[in-house]
Amino acid sequence: MSDHTSGQLVVFSLGTEEYALPISYVHEIIRWTEPRAVASEDPSVCGVISLRGKILPVFDLATRLGLTSARSDRAKIVIVERDGSMAGVVVDDVEEVLTLEDGQLDKDGGSGVSGDCIEAIAKIKDRLVVLLSPEHIVASGAEAQRAAAAAAAEIAVAAESATAAAEDARLVEPVAA
Repeated sequence: MSDHTSGQLVVFSLGTEEYALPISYVHEIIRWTEPRAVASEDPSVCGVISLRGKILPVFDLATRLGLTSARSDRAKIVIVERDGSMAGVVVDDVEEVLTLEDGQLDKDGGSGVSGDCIEAIAKIKDRLVVLLSPEHIVASGAEAQRAAAAAAAEIAVAAESATAAAEDARLVEPVAA
């Protein structure tokens, strides 16, 4: 198995199907929080969130994979880290962490399905878990980076404006009636 597929997988659900990412790419899992909307031509871009001061793009994984899925009340955002950058993907729920044996992955099973997003199919007893390619499910392209940069600039301007307004309010003495 390659570095991408060896060892442990984080398994999550989208609708009734199970998908997974190599645990080495999962930075953390957070509760659903509504991303701040940003202009994007990519329909899978939900917006951006601030995670400990860092602005991250968030993608709707169901849309990215061409699926229809109503957002679950147990939805999570899986923070995926690759090539030094991070992004979030929305999933219905995180199920478990699985450790795979060498013979449980079928790399040919995913070819031709959903483009380049599927890396392999894991066969675990009577279950089939679709192993996704982190490189293809999280856009590293200019669109997501521009959206995150624009949102970060917008948030910085709003914070600066709020600070200035608070400072102005302290300088103004109350008028006695």
